[in-house]
Amino acid sequence: MSVSYRWVIVAAGALMTCVALGAMFSLAIFQVPIATATNWSHAGIASAMTLNFLVMGLGGFLWGAASDRFGPRIVVLIGAVLLGLALVLASRAGSLLQFQLTYGILVGLAASAFFAPMIAATTAWFEEDRSLAVSLVSAGMGVAPMTVSPFARWLISAYDWQTAMMLIGFLAWILLVPAALLVRRAPSAAGGPAADPAAEGPNVPLGQIFRSPQFLVLGGTFFACCAAHSGPIFHMVSYATICGVAPMAAVSIYSVEGLAGLGGRLLYGTLADRVGVKPVLVAGLLVQAAALATYLLVSQLSEFYALAVIFGSAYGGVMPLYAVLAREYFGPRVIGTVFGAATMLSSIGMAFGPLAGGWIFDTFANYSWLFIGSSMVGLGAVAIALAFPPLRRIGLQPA
Repeated sequence: MSVSYRWVIVAAGALMTCVALGAMFSLAIFQVPIATATNWSHAGIASAMTLNFLVMGLGGFLWGAASDRFGPRIVVLIGAVLLGLALVLASRAGSLLQFQLTYGILVGLAASAFFAPMIAATTAWFEEDRSLAVSLVSAGMGVAPMTVSPFARWLISAYDWQTAMMLIGFLAWILLVPAALLVRRAPSAAGGPAADPAAEGPNVPLGQIFRSPQFLVLGGTFFACCAAHSGPIFHMVSYATICGVAPMAAVSIYSVEGLAGLGGRLLYGTLADRVGVKPVLVAGLLVQAAALATYLLVSQLSEFYALAVIFGSAYGGVMPLYAVLAREYFGPRVIGTVFGAATMLSSIGMAFGPLAGGWIFDTFANYSWLFIGSSMVGLGAVAIALAFPPLRRIGLQPA
């Protein structure tokens, strides 16, 4: 298999993360139409996203471990089939509880089948420009707000929220199943002639890995980073609408964040390959925390756009760097399992934001405390990141 096939893996991974994560995060677009049509509370609807993240966390760990054992193709193929089914079932929900269970559990389980396995597969294909390649796969998450979110808004305007969600489920099947069939293991990972067991690093027990300072700091930073930005991302459209921005224009803010996140992934990934992962990660986390606090001061569409560029590039740029750190600390042998475990912690962090934001809005009729709290948590992520140990494989350190 040609080495150039690695770029096919990158393209397939970017498409899958775009469609899967875009479909899941489109709940931010569906929230107000669903609440208007059903009289379900904002907190109740947002809790489906909280369930998404909780289930996605556990699913990311399990799917990552499965990809280490069985390969990434079967994992992402199962995820593709399950995601379309979950969206179709959620569109037929007749009660809030049914919606929470189908959208919250099934969509979260399906979406988690793509990120960790495809990131792990990509790191195995690349030795040079690894940060950039991982950033490009993760860039699918940045493209999602520019594609899936406006498409969801258009479908809701043309039909209703139920039909729109069902059609997105059909689209997931059409796009993701063929993309999953393109996925291959890297020649070395598949046990071909290029395989070099020594290059994969020492065979360290998972229990030792998960207790190591490297993993604890990695997981803690990932958790706090995602806990900081999840609520503002999910409630941004609603917040902008409250500030007087028209609904479609509010969705465009979400899209600008995604576009900025795409640029941030490329910028931060390139910088990480040049100057090192850790300093770039710390700088990005600082920018994220500052941007979150600044949202308290904006009210005009132009101000939202300007801050969306800064905020989107920061949170989008730092997200792929955790996978690169996991690879550098622990090697390729268990990268799917280790990054899946780190993703589980990040998903738990993500789970707090939507529910907390919904509760804050239902209680105070504004989002001020959401941005204050998120900025403080973002500063906590910076503090944890500063404790990263030196970059050396865990197995090379004395017990």
